[in-house]
Amino acid sequence: MGDNLQTMFETIRDASRRERIPDAATRKRRLSALKRLVVENRAEIAQAIDADFGGRAREETELMEIVPLLSGVGHALRSLRRWMRGERRHVAITFQPARAWIRYEPLGVIGIISPWNYPLFLSLGPLCDALAAGNRALLKPSELSPKFSELLARLVSEYFSPDEVAVATGGVEVAQAFAALPFNHLVFTGSTAVGRKVMAAAAQNLTPVTLELGGKSPAIIATDYPVEKAARSIVQGKFTNAGQTCIAPDYVLVPADKAETLARAILSIAEKAYPDLQSNSQYSNVISQRHRDRLNGAIEAARKAGASVLQPAGAAGGGKIPPTLVLGTPEDSLLLNEEIFGPVLPIVGYRDLDEALGFVNARSRPLALYAFTSERRTQDLILDGAISGGVTINGTLLHIAQDDLPFGGVGDSGIGAYHGVAGFRRFSHARAVYKPGLFNAFEVLGPPFGKLAALAIRFLGR
Repeated sequence: MGDNLQTMFETIRDASRRERIPDAATRKRRLSALKRLVVENRAEIAQAIDADFGGRAREETELMEIVPLLSGVGHALRSLRRWMRGERRHVAITFQPARAWIRYEPLGVIGIISPWNYPLFLSLGPLCDALAAGNRALLKPSELSPKFSELLARLVSEYFSPDEVAVATGGVEVAQAFAALPFNHLVFTGSTAVGRKVMAAAAQNLTPVTLELGGKSPAIIATDYPVEKAARSIVQGKFTNAGQTCIAPDYVLVPADKAETLARAILSIAEKAYPDLQSNSQYSNVISQRHRDRLNGAIEAARKAGASVLQPAGAAGGGKIPPTLVLGTPEDSLLLNEEIFGPVLPIVGYRDLDEALGFVNARSRPLALYAFTSERRTQDLILDGAISGGVTINGTLLHIAQDDLPFGGVGDSGIGAYHGVAGFRRFSHARAVYKPGLFNAFEVLGPPFGKLAALAIRFLGR
Protein backbone atom coordinates (compact mmCIF):
# COMPACT_ATOMS: atom_id res chain seq x y z
CA MET A 1 0.00 0.00 0.00
CA GLY A 2 2.94 2.34 0.64
CA ASP A 3 3.90 2.74 -3.04
CA ASN A 4 0.25 3.11 -4.02
CA LEU A 5 -0.29 5.76 -1.34
CA GLN A 6 2.71 7.71 -2.57
CA THR A 7 1.45 7.48 -6.16
CA MET A 8 -2.00 8.72 -5.16
CA PHE A 9 -0.48 11.66 -3.33
CA GLU A 10 1.88 12.60 -6.16
CA THR A 11 -0.94 12.42 -8.73
CA ILE A 12 -3.00 14.88 -6.73
CA ARG A 13 -0.05 17.11 -5.82
CA ASP A 14 1.13 17.40 -9.44
CA ALA A 15 -2.37 18.34 -10.58
CA SER A 16 -2.66 20.98 -7.85
CA ARG A 17 0.52 22.60 -9.15
CA ARG A 18 -0.67 22.56 -12.76
CA GLU A 19 -3.98 24.19 -11.83
CA ARG A 20 -2.96 26.34 -8.90
CA ILE A 21 -6.11 28.45 -8.54
CA PRO A 22 -9.28 26.85 -9.93
CA ASP A 23 -12.07 29.27 -10.81
CA ALA A 24 -15.47 29.40 -9.14
CA ALA A 25 -17.08 27.24 -11.84
CA THR A 26 -14.58 24.43 -11.28
CA ARG A 27 -15.04 24.57 -7.52
CA LYS A 28 -18.83 24.50 -7.88
CA ARG A 29 -18.59 21.51 -10.21
CA ARG A 30 -16.59 19.62 -7.58
CA LEU A 31 -18.96 20.60 -4.79
CA SER A 32 -21.92 19.51 -6.91
CA ALA A 33 -20.20 16.17 -7.54
CA LEU A 34 -19.81 15.78 -3.77
CA LYS A 35 -23.51 16.49 -3.29
CA ARG A 36 -24.50 13.96 -5.97
CA LEU A 37 -22.23 11.33 -4.42
CA VAL A 38 -24.21 11.56 -1.18
CA VAL A 39 -27.72 12.08 -2.58
CA GLU A 40 -27.50 9.29 -5.14
CA ASN A 41 -26.02 6.75 -2.71
CA ARG A 42 -27.54 7.69 0.65
CA ALA A 43 -29.27 4.33 1.18
CA GLU A 44 -26.09 2.36 0.47
CA ILE A 45 -24.09 4.69 2.71
CA ALA A 46 -26.49 4.17 5.61
CA GLN A 47 -26.45 0.41 5.09
CA ALA A 48 -22.64 0.29 5.16
CA ILE A 49 -22.50 2.31 8.37
CA ASP A 50 -25.20 0.16 9.93
CA ALA A 51 -23.18 -2.96 9.07
CA ASP A 52 -19.96 -1.53 10.52
CA PHE A 53 -21.69 -0.71 13.79
CA GLY A 54 -23.54 -3.99 13.90
CA GLY A 55 -26.65 -1.84 14.29
CA ARG A 56 -27.26 1.85 13.67
CA ALA A 57 -30.58 3.28 12.52
CA ARG A 58 -30.77 4.80 9.05
CA GLU A 59 -32.62 7.77 10.57
CA GLU A 60 -29.65 8.44 12.84
CA THR A 61 -27.23 8.41 9.90
CA GLU A 62 -29.55 10.69 7.94
CA LEU A 63 -30.06 13.20 10.75
CA MET A 64 -26.53 13.22 12.16
CA GLU A 65 -24.45 12.82 8.99
CA ILE A 66 -26.22 13.13 5.65
CA VAL A 67 -28.48 16.10 6.41
CA PRO A 68 -25.78 18.32 7.99
CA LEU A 69 -23.32 17.40 5.24
CA LEU A 70 -25.75 18.33 2.46
CA SER A 71 -26.60 21.54 4.31
CA GLY A 72 -22.91 22.44 4.47
CA VAL A 73 -22.39 21.73 0.76
CA GLY A 74 -25.42 23.86 -0.13
CA HIS A 75 -24.12 26.70 2.06
CA ALA A 76 -20.75 26.54 0.32
CA LEU A 77 -22.32 26.56 -3.15
CA ARG A 78 -24.42 29.62 -2.30
CA SER A 79 -21.58 31.51 -0.60
CA LEU A 80 -18.58 30.59 -2.71
CA ARG A 81 -18.27 33.67 -4.90
CA ARG A 82 -18.54 35.95 -1.88
CA TRP A 83 -15.88 33.96 0.00
CA MET A 84 -13.52 34.11 -2.98
CA ARG A 85 -13.56 37.90 -3.30
CA GLY A 86 -10.41 39.71 -2.29
CA GLU A 87 -10.57 41.87 0.84
CA ARG A 88 -9.44 45.48 0.77
CA ARG A 89 -7.20 46.47 3.67
CA HIS A 90 -6.25 49.84 5.12
CA VAL A 91 -3.09 51.61 3.95
CA ALA A 92 -1.50 54.06 6.40
CA ILE A 93 -1.19 57.69 5.30
CA THR A 94 2.59 57.33 5.22
CA PHE A 95 2.36 54.75 2.40
CA GLN A 96 -0.24 56.56 0.30
CA PRO A 97 -1.12 56.62 -2.51
CA ALA A 98 -1.46 52.85 -2.63
CA ARG A 99 -3.81 49.86 -2.41
CA ALA A 100 -3.60 46.78 -0.18
CA TRP A 101 -5.71 43.67 -0.30
CA ILE A 102 -5.84 39.96 0.55
CA ARG A 103 -6.32 37.15 -1.94
CA TYR A 104 -7.60 33.84 -0.58
CA GLU A 105 -5.70 31.18 -2.53
CA PRO A 106 -5.77 27.35 -2.31
CA LEU A 107 -3.11 25.71 -0.18
CA GLY A 108 -2.80 22.73 -2.54
CA VAL A 109 -3.36 19.20 -1.24
CA ILE A 110 -5.35 18.60 1.94
CA GLY A 111 -5.02 15.32 3.85
CA ILE A 112 -8.06 14.21 5.85
CA ILE A 113 -7.85 11.42 8.46
CA SER A 114 -11.37 10.65 9.71
CA PRO A 115 -12.74 8.44 12.52
CA TRP A 116 -15.35 5.68 12.64
CA ASN A 117 -18.05 7.27 14.79
CA TYR A 118 -19.43 9.63 12.12
CA PRO A 119 -17.52 8.27 9.13
CA LEU A 120 -19.39 10.19 6.41
CA PHE A 121 -19.70 13.63 8.01
CA LEU A 122 -16.18 13.71 9.43
CA SER A 123 -14.57 12.75 6.13
CA LEU A 124 -16.68 14.67 3.62
CA GLY A 125 -17.38 17.68 5.85
CA PRO A 126 -13.74 18.84 5.78
CA LEU A 127 -13.60 17.82 2.11
CA CYS A 128 -16.44 20.24 1.33
CA ASP A 129 -14.48 23.13 2.83
CA ALA A 130 -11.26 22.03 1.14
CA LEU A 131 -12.92 21.89 -2.29
CA ALA A 132 -14.61 25.26 -1.76
CA ALA A 133 -11.18 26.74 -1.07
CA GLY A 134 -9.93 25.33 -4.38
CA ASN A 135 -7.86 22.46 -3.03
CA ARG A 136 -7.59 18.79 -3.91
CA ALA A 137 -7.65 16.12 -1.23
CA LEU A 138 -6.57 12.66 -0.15
CA LEU A 139 -8.75 10.90 2.44
CA LYS A 140 -7.93 8.19 4.99
CA PRO A 141 -11.09 6.79 6.64
CA SER A 142 -10.97 4.55 9.70
CA GLU A 143 -10.14 0.86 9.55
CA LEU A 144 -12.82 0.33 12.24
CA SER A 145 -15.51 1.12 9.66
CA PRO A 146 -14.27 -1.12 6.81
CA LYS A 147 -17.50 -1.45 4.82
CA PHE A 148 -18.03 2.28 4.73
CA SER A 149 -14.36 2.94 3.95
CA GLU A 150 -14.42 0.60 0.96
CA LEU A 151 -17.69 2.12 -0.24
CA LEU A 152 -16.28 5.64 0.12
CA ALA A 153 -13.20 4.69 -1.90
CA ARG A 154 -15.39 3.31 -4.70
CA LEU A 155 -17.80 6.24 -4.76
CA VAL A 156 -15.05 8.86 -4.74
CA SER A 157 -13.40 7.13 -7.70
CA GLU A 158 -16.72 7.27 -9.57
CA TYR A 159 -17.52 10.94 -8.90
CA PHE A 160 -14.04 12.48 -8.97
CA SER A 161 -10.96 12.05 -11.11
CA PRO A 162 -7.97 10.52 -9.26
CA ASP A 163 -6.12 13.83 -9.46
CA GLU A 164 -8.95 15.67 -7.66
CA VAL A 165 -9.91 13.47 -4.70
CA ALA A 166 -8.83 9.96 -3.71
CA VAL A 167 -9.27 7.60 -0.76
CA ALA A 168 -6.57 5.48 0.87
CA THR A 169 -7.86 2.52 2.88
CA GLY A 170 -5.98 0.31 5.32
CA GLY A 171 -4.94 -0.05 8.93
CA VAL A 172 -2.64 1.70 11.35
CA GLU A 173 0.43 1.36 9.12
CA VAL A 174 -1.33 3.17 6.27
CA ALA A 175 -2.52 5.89 8.65
CA GLN A 176 1.03 6.41 9.92
CA ALA A 177 2.41 6.64 6.37
CA PHE A 178 -0.46 8.97 5.44
CA ALA A 179 0.30 11.40 8.28
CA ALA A 180 3.95 11.50 7.18
CA LEU A 181 3.14 12.73 3.66
CA PRO A 182 4.05 16.37 2.86
CA PHE A 183 0.51 17.71 2.64
CA ASN A 184 -0.15 21.43 2.46
CA HIS A 185 -2.57 20.95 5.37
CA LEU A 186 -3.59 17.90 7.40
CA VAL A 187 -6.94 17.41 9.17
CA PHE A 188 -7.28 14.76 11.85
CA THR A 189 -10.37 13.89 13.87
CA GLY A 190 -9.93 11.41 16.71
CA SER A 191 -8.48 10.98 20.16
CA THR A 192 -6.07 13.39 21.83
CA ALA A 193 -3.44 10.65 22.20
CA VAL A 194 -3.43 9.84 18.48
CA GLY A 195 -3.67 13.54 17.66
CA ARG A 196 -0.29 14.08 19.33
CA LYS A 197 1.25 11.40 17.10
CA VAL A 198 -0.31 12.87 13.97
CA MET A 199 1.00 16.33 14.85
CA ALA A 200 4.49 14.93 15.48
CA ALA A 201 4.47 13.22 12.07
CA ALA A 202 3.20 16.35 10.32
CA ALA A 203 5.89 18.45 12.00
CA GLN A 204 8.58 16.58 10.07
CA ASN A 205 7.25 18.24 6.90
CA LEU A 206 6.22 21.50 8.60
CA THR A 207 2.67 20.56 7.60
CA PRO A 208 0.08 22.74 9.36
CA VAL A 209 -2.64 20.77 11.10
CA THR A 210 -6.25 21.02 12.14
CA LEU A 211 -6.87 18.62 15.01
CA GLU A 212 -10.44 17.89 16.07
CA LEU A 213 -10.06 15.86 19.24
CA GLY A 214 -12.43 15.46 22.17
CA GLY A 215 -12.14 15.38 25.91
CA LYS A 216 -14.65 15.72 28.68
CA SER A 217 -17.39 18.05 27.51
CA PRO A 218 -19.47 19.22 30.50
CA ALA A 219 -23.11 20.14 30.84
CA ILE A 220 -23.81 22.67 33.58
CA ILE A 221 -27.38 23.00 34.84
CA ALA A 222 -27.88 26.23 36.75
CA THR A 223 -30.14 26.50 39.78
CA ASP A 224 -32.82 28.39 37.84
CA TYR A 225 -33.26 25.80 35.06
CA PRO A 226 -35.84 22.95 35.32
CA VAL A 227 -33.93 19.65 35.46
CA GLU A 228 -36.72 17.80 33.62
CA LYS A 229 -36.34 20.18 30.68
CA ALA A 230 -32.55 19.82 30.68
CA ALA A 231 -32.94 16.03 30.83
CA ARG A 232 -34.64 15.93 27.41
CA SER A 233 -31.73 17.72 25.75
CA ILE A 234 -29.15 15.62 27.58
CA VAL A 235 -30.78 12.34 26.51
CA GLN A 236 -30.63 13.38 22.88
CA GLY A 237 -27.07 14.66 23.09
CA LYS A 238 -25.69 11.78 25.15
CA PHE A 239 -27.44 8.68 23.82
CA THR A 240 -27.56 9.49 20.10
CA ASN A 241 -25.13 7.07 18.46
CA ALA A 242 -24.86 5.40 21.89
CA GLY A 243 -22.73 8.26 23.15
CA GLN A 244 -20.06 7.74 20.50
CA THR A 245 -19.94 11.44 19.68
CA CYS A 246 -16.94 13.68 20.26
CA ILE A 247 -19.14 16.52 21.53
CA ALA A 248 -21.55 14.40 23.59
CA PRO A 249 -21.99 15.58 27.19
CA ASP A 250 -19.35 13.64 29.10
CA TYR A 251 -20.60 14.55 32.57
CA VAL A 252 -23.30 16.76 34.08
CA LEU A 253 -22.87 19.30 36.87
CA VAL A 254 -26.13 19.99 38.70
CA PRO A 255 -27.06 21.48 42.10
CA ALA A 256 -26.38 18.69 44.61
CA ASP A 257 -29.95 18.52 45.88
CA LYS A 258 -31.21 17.94 42.31
CA ALA A 259 -28.71 15.27 41.23
CA GLU A 260 -30.91 12.23 41.85
CA THR A 261 -33.98 13.98 40.41
CA LEU A 262 -32.03 14.68 37.22
CA ALA A 263 -30.77 11.10 37.01
CA ARG A 264 -34.30 9.70 37.37
CA ALA A 265 -35.62 12.14 34.76
CA ILE A 266 -32.91 11.20 32.25
CA LEU A 267 -33.52 7.51 32.87
CA SER A 268 -37.28 7.89 32.39
CA ILE A 269 -36.90 9.78 29.12
CA ALA A 270 -34.28 7.31 27.85
CA GLU A 271 -36.58 4.35 28.61
CA LYS A 272 -39.36 5.98 26.57
CA ALA A 273 -37.00 6.92 23.73
CA TYR A 274 -35.48 3.43 23.51
CA PRO A 275 -38.03 0.82 24.62
CA ASP A 276 -37.15 -2.89 24.44
CA LEU A 277 -33.49 -2.01 24.28
CA GLN A 278 -32.21 -5.48 23.36
CA SER A 279 -34.19 -5.53 20.12
CA ASN A 280 -34.42 -1.79 19.47
CA SER A 281 -32.93 -1.03 16.05
CA GLN A 282 -32.96 2.71 16.76
CA TYR A 283 -30.40 2.45 19.56
CA SER A 284 -26.87 2.08 18.23
CA ASN A 285 -24.40 -0.62 19.06
CA VAL A 286 -21.04 0.23 20.57
CA ILE A 287 -18.59 -0.26 17.71
CA SER A 288 -16.43 -3.15 18.99
CA GLN A 289 -15.95 -5.63 21.81
CA ARG A 290 -12.84 -3.76 22.97
CA HIS A 291 -14.85 -0.57 23.39
CA ARG A 292 -17.66 -2.45 25.16
CA ASP A 293 -15.24 -4.10 27.56
CA ARG A 294 -13.71 -0.73 28.44
CA LEU A 295 -17.09 0.83 29.19
CA ASN A 296 -18.42 -2.13 31.16
CA GLY A 297 -15.20 -2.23 33.15
CA ALA A 298 -15.51 1.46 34.01
CA ILE A 299 -19.12 1.01 35.15
CA GLU A 300 -18.22 -1.95 37.38
CA ALA A 301 -15.21 -0.14 38.84
CA ALA A 302 -17.41 2.82 39.78
CA ARG A 303 -20.04 0.52 41.27
CA LYS A 304 -17.47 -1.32 43.40
CA ALA A 305 -16.12 2.02 44.61
CA GLY A 306 -19.55 2.92 45.98
CA ALA A 307 -21.19 4.81 43.11
CA SER A 308 -24.90 4.42 42.43
CA VAL A 309 -25.52 3.07 38.91
CA LEU A 310 -28.92 3.52 37.23
CA GLN A 311 -29.91 1.66 34.07
CA PRO A 312 -33.22 0.87 32.34
CA ALA A 313 -35.01 -2.26 33.49
CA GLY A 314 -33.84 -5.33 31.58
CA ALA A 315 -30.23 -5.89 30.64
CA ALA A 316 -29.08 -5.01 27.13
CA GLY A 317 -27.55 -7.71 25.02
CA GLY A 318 -25.22 -8.11 22.07
CA GLY A 319 -23.35 -4.95 21.18
CA LYS A 320 -25.61 -2.64 23.15
CA ILE A 321 -24.70 -0.92 26.41
CA PRO A 322 -27.80 0.61 27.99
CA PRO A 323 -28.09 4.30 28.88
CA THR A 324 -26.28 4.41 32.22
CA LEU A 325 -26.34 7.13 34.89
CA VAL A 326 -23.69 7.18 37.61
CA LEU A 327 -24.10 9.12 40.87
CA GLY A 328 -21.30 9.51 43.38
CA THR A 329 -18.60 8.73 40.84
CA PRO A 330 -15.17 8.54 42.53
CA GLU A 331 -12.89 11.45 41.57
CA ASP A 332 -10.14 9.07 40.42
CA SER A 333 -12.37 6.88 38.24
CA LEU A 334 -12.00 6.52 34.48
CA LEU A 335 -15.45 8.06 34.12
CA LEU A 336 -14.24 11.42 35.46
CA ASN A 337 -10.73 11.36 34.01
CA GLU A 338 -10.98 9.96 30.47
CA GLU A 339 -13.35 10.73 27.62
CA ILE A 340 -16.10 8.15 28.00
CA PHE A 341 -17.23 7.86 24.37
CA GLY A 342 -20.23 5.72 25.18
CA PRO A 343 -23.71 5.85 26.75
CA VAL A 344 -22.47 6.31 30.33
CA LEU A 345 -23.08 9.62 32.08
CA PRO A 346 -21.67 10.65 35.48
CA ILE A 347 -23.81 13.19 37.34
CA VAL A 348 -21.86 15.41 39.73
CA GLY A 349 -23.52 17.61 42.34
CA TYR A 350 -22.21 21.10 43.13
CA ARG A 351 -22.88 23.63 45.90
CA ASP A 352 -22.55 26.84 43.88
CA LEU A 353 -21.63 27.92 40.37
CA ASP A 354 -18.05 28.79 41.33
CA GLU A 355 -17.54 25.19 42.45
CA ALA A 356 -19.00 23.91 39.16
CA LEU A 357 -16.75 26.15 37.08
CA GLY A 358 -13.76 25.13 39.21
CA PHE A 359 -14.54 21.48 38.48
CA VAL A 360 -14.51 22.17 34.72
CA ASN A 361 -11.37 24.29 34.85
CA ALA A 362 -9.45 21.66 36.82
CA ARG A 363 -9.60 19.47 33.70
CA SER A 364 -8.34 19.84 30.15
CA ARG A 365 -10.24 22.29 27.98
CA PRO A 366 -13.24 20.52 26.42
CA LEU A 367 -14.43 20.43 22.83
CA ALA A 368 -17.95 21.48 23.83
CA LEU A 369 -19.78 22.99 26.79
CA TYR A 370 -23.52 22.95 27.47
CA ALA A 371 -25.03 25.62 29.70
CA PHE A 372 -28.62 25.34 30.90
CA THR A 373 -29.96 28.60 32.31
CA SER A 374 -32.71 31.11 31.60
CA GLU A 375 -30.81 33.99 33.17
CA ARG A 376 -28.52 36.12 31.01
CA ARG A 377 -26.21 36.90 33.92
CA THR A 378 -25.71 33.21 34.70
CA GLN A 379 -25.17 32.47 31.02
CA ASP A 380 -22.43 35.09 30.88
CA LEU A 381 -20.85 33.81 34.11
CA ILE A 382 -20.58 30.33 32.58
CA LEU A 383 -19.28 31.57 29.23
CA ASP A 384 -16.74 33.82 30.93
CA GLY A 385 -15.81 31.26 33.56
CA ALA A 386 -14.96 28.18 31.47
CA ILE A 387 -13.43 27.94 28.00
CA SER A 388 -14.38 25.31 25.41
CA GLY A 389 -14.21 24.75 21.68
CA GLY A 390 -17.91 25.53 21.18
CA VAL A 391 -21.10 26.03 23.18
CA THR A 392 -24.78 25.22 22.93
CA ILE A 393 -26.99 27.03 25.43
CA ASN A 394 -30.13 25.21 26.65
CA GLY A 395 -29.51 22.31 24.31
CA THR A 396 -26.83 19.88 23.17
CA LEU A 397 -24.85 19.21 19.95
CA LEU A 398 -26.59 21.91 17.90
CA HIS A 399 -23.68 24.34 17.55
CA ILE A 400 -21.92 21.84 15.28
CA ALA A 401 -24.86 21.90 12.84
CA GLN A 402 -24.66 25.66 12.18
CA ASP A 403 -23.12 26.19 8.75
CA ASP A 404 -21.90 29.68 9.55
CA LEU A 405 -20.28 28.86 12.91
CA PRO A 406 -16.70 27.53 13.15
CA PHE A 407 -16.26 24.10 14.68
CA GLY A 408 -13.06 23.27 16.51
CA GLY A 409 -11.36 22.64 19.81
CA VAL A 410 -9.00 24.48 22.10
CA GLY A 411 -6.04 23.15 24.07
CA ASP A 412 -6.21 19.37 24.43
CA SER A 413 -9.50 19.28 22.52
CA GLY A 414 -8.00 20.50 19.28
CA ILE A 415 -6.29 23.04 17.09
CA GLY A 416 -8.04 25.13 14.46
CA ALA A 417 -11.62 25.20 13.25
CA TYR A 418 -13.56 24.68 10.05
CA HIS A 419 -17.17 24.74 8.68
CA GLY A 420 -18.43 27.39 6.29
CA VAL A 421 -16.33 30.49 5.80
CA ALA A 422 -14.07 29.41 8.68
CA GLY A 423 -13.27 26.22 6.76
CA PHE A 424 -12.77 28.10 3.50
CA ARG A 425 -10.23 30.34 5.19
CA ARG A 426 -8.64 27.49 7.16
CA PHE A 427 -7.77 25.76 3.89
CA SER A 428 -6.74 28.94 2.08
CA HIS A 429 -3.59 31.05 2.10
CA ALA A 430 -4.42 34.67 2.92
CA ARG A 431 -1.97 36.24 0.50
CA ALA A 432 -1.07 39.86 1.20
CA VAL A 433 -0.76 42.20 -1.81
CA TYR A 434 0.41 45.84 -1.74
CA LYS A 435 0.47 48.10 -4.80
CA PRO A 436 1.86 51.62 -4.56
CA GLY A 437 0.39 54.44 -6.60
CA LEU A 438 2.19 56.76 -8.97
CA PHE A 439 4.25 58.22 -6.17
CA ASN A 440 6.25 55.84 -3.88
CA ALA A 441 7.20 57.82 -0.78
CA PHE A 442 9.33 55.03 0.68
CA GLU A 443 11.72 55.06 -2.26
CA VAL A 444 12.19 58.83 -1.94
CA LEU A 445 13.39 58.26 1.63
CA GLY A 446 16.02 55.73 0.56
CA PRO A 447 19.80 56.16 0.63
CA PRO A 448 21.77 58.29 0.51
CA PHE A 449 19.93 59.42 3.66
CA GLY A 450 19.58 63.13 4.18
CA LYS A 451 17.39 65.77 5.76
CA LEU A 452 14.17 64.36 4.30
CA ALA A 453 14.82 60.97 5.93
CA ALA A 454 15.63 62.63 9.26
CA LEU A 455 12.43 64.66 9.07
CA ALA A 456 10.38 61.54 8.27
CA ILE A 457 11.93 59.63 11.18
CA ARG A 458 11.10 62.43 13.62
CA PHE A 459 7.54 62.68 12.33
CA LEU A 460 6.76 58.94 11.95
CA GLY A 461 8.58 57.84 15.10
CA ARG A 462 6.60 60.00 17.52
